[in-house]
Amino acid sequence: ENSLQKTSTCSSVNPPGIFVSPYALNLSSFTKLIKRLQEKYPEFSRQKIVAAVQEVRRNNKGILSGLAISSIEEKASAIL
Repeated sequence: ENSLQKTSTCSSVNPPGIFVSPYALNLSSFTKLIKRLQEKYPEFSRQKIVAAVQEVRRNNKGILSGLAISSIEEKASAIL
């Protein structure tokens, strides 16, 4: 029961309504990745950057776990 409560509270909805599973990428890592991409590409909105990360996930059979953050950043950069 306790693990189910943790699971439900770990899920996150990022504006504007983009769901990112905590199992796909650690949320603190996700935040760090988005921040790095925003610093690297200030001309792109957060929404566009998150969409690029989601495309990386789709291209990787729907998961990000197992990929290094630097690898995800490179692939998202190529998309942007």
